[in-house]
Amino acid sequence: MTAYGVSSMFFHEYTSEEIFSFVARAGLDGIEYWLETPHFWLRDLPADEVIACRRAHPEIATLTVHTPVLDLNPCSINPDVAEISVAYAVRSVEMAQVLGASVLTVHPGRRTAKRPPGEADIARFDHYIAALREAALRDTVKVALENMEPAINSLICTPERMREVLDAEPWLMFTLDTSHALAASEETVLQYIDLCADRLANVHISCAGNGQLHLPLDRNPVIARILGALRDRRYRRGLMLEIDDLNFRKPLSAEEKCVILARDRAFMHECMEPD
Repeated sequence: MTAYGVSSMFFHEYTSEEIFSFVARAGLDGIEYWLETPHFWLRDLPADEVIACRRAHPEIATLTVHTPVLDLNPCSINPDVAEISVAYAVRSVEMAQVLGASVLTVHPGRRTAKRPPGEADIARFDHYIAALREAALRDTVKVALENMEPAINSLICTPERMREVLDAEPWLMFTLDTSHALAASEETVLQYIDLCADRLANVHISCAGNGQLHLPLDRNPVIARILGALRDRRYRRGLMLEIDDLNFRKPLSAEEKCVILARDRAFMHECMEPD
């Protein structure tokens, strides 16, 4: 069965206990828990609290984890930034294992300057992947590399480049971010599915438009076609809503967020499991 979930950052201002409660109230059965969720990140990563939340909400059966990325870059030209970024990614593999997550999503990093990546940037990326490989082979968590939106300094933002990395790293899985890919085109999303579906372990599902990323689904026909392509490929793992609440005209209450999630969950279910 497909797991329908949401990023914990949609409820970033709440405690872990409240986040799990809201997700359950919205009728979802999955959470992508960002380690940078403030209630967790700013309190020395209390894993026991998240584990307790999982026990209190057995209806949320699927947990994935997202490695820290907000001010980190494993491919940074600054060696100190690169070192700590790689270290946090490796630590995230261990943390995901402790939390009982099925998948850990990682970002590929980027060239620091807004210029096309060069040999030195690729070398830093290779070092990063090697560190993740060593950590992943010690644990059972699937490590999944996420595609980025098109940008001149992005290392992984095309289906062909993602396939190239996956072919070189048989242990590595793939997280499809539909919003990032839609920043290029709908066809790009479908190409990711066609080329990389055999390694697809997680999907961040959201819309893009008018220069904005991570919008709610709102029964968008483009998303319906993407979900149809996933269904046709027999994808049955996590569909994690990744919605940026700053895209709304006004701050949303927790109840308003739950309504949005319940509506998008119903739409995903209709597309993935039609009668």
